Amino acid sequence: MKTLFFAVLMAASLSGTKMAYADMASDLLKASDGARGGVAGGLTWKTKIETTEDGESSEREFIIKAKDHDALVEATSPARTKGEIYLFNDRNMWFFKPSLKKPVSISPRQKLSGQAANGDIASTHYARDYTATLEKTETRGADKIYVLMLKAKSPNLTYDQIRYYINGKTKLAEKAEFLTLQGQVFKVGEMEYNNFITIGGKKSPFVSKMSIVDAKFKENKSVINYEEPKTENHAAALFNINNLSR
Repeated sequence: MKTLFFAVLMAASLSGTKMAYADMASDLLKASDGARGGVAGGLTWKTKIETTEDGESSEREFIIKAKDHDALVEATSPARTKGEIYLFNDRNMWFFKPSLKKPVSISPRQKLSGQAANGDIASTHYARDYTATLEKTETRGADKIYVLMLKAKSPNLTYDQIRYYINGKTKLAEKAEFLTLQGQVFKVGEMEYNNFITIGGKKSPFVSKMSIVDAKFKENKSVINYEEPKTENHAAALFNINNLSR
């Protein structure tokens, strides 16, 4: 009887520990999202993507307006793409340009520029879109790095799996390894946070750069630069797909 009691007690203890780790992983993910656009209020920022692919270089520029789980991304440069719009409605993504009669549905996984996918240019809501578990911890100097394994909750997300490195002190994500369904790394992203936004009177860090490198061909990379981030209240009509073709 005692053996059974201790077995039940141990199982309950392990279950409680597992839940505690899951809660911690979820909390870390929510905190890190805020510095990559995943905030409840409205935000606006500019993005420049510098790409090197197979020895050729290119640049694209956008202005992003985001609110909650919606985002409107408008191309501003080069001239041939100016006026193109990418609309994120919750987990759905649409593309529109003046020559189209109506918006067309597209995948956030499709390449936008080099290593940057369509889904990489909008705000990040990993805490909502992925289930996080703590895989391991690492030490970097005096900082503890929590390595989370993120698994997509829906098949229409940008990535199936992400190994995500979050600094326990700053609560900022420092690196992301984007994985295939088989768990192989196919590209790696590293983030910097030299921008700041003010929310509720509090100054908070905001991503300034994300470098995405092909895991096999490291000379192929895209650098996403984030400029002039600011809080801004956007009307819901801005994200209404029916307003794009008017």
